[in-house]
Amino acid sequence: RIGDQAADIAEIVSYIDLSASIHKVHISDMAGATIKMVTDSIDAFVKHDLKLAEEVIQHDDVVDELFCKIKTDVVSLITSNPQSGEQFVDIIMIAKYLERIGDHATNIAEWVVFSINGKHKE
Repeated sequence: RIGDQAADIAEIVSYIDLSASIHKVHISDMAGATIKMVTDSIDAFVKHDLKLAEEVIQHDDVVDELFCKIKTDVVSLITSNPQSGEQFVDIIMIAKYLERIGDHATNIAEWVVFSINGKHKE
């Protein structure tokens, strides 16, 4: 699923002009945080690293907060710039795909925790 969502992001990026977007920084920050989560969750799995898995789980809040910030900002922008609404919706879609990828990384990390201590997050 991570690959499918990455492909969906690539499709949107192929036709959207992100350079014109004031959310470029937020999207970049969110992408970086999400990539780190995926990398760390895989590393935690391979290395059987409980601490790293727990850090990934905690880091999910950062990605979720960035998504909420982007969503709130984009809703305001659509209201004030309806002619650019389609581009802003694309930005929301990219952010949502990144948020879901972060959720998948969290799920991997939760399974790492379970495989080490036998406890699954409730």
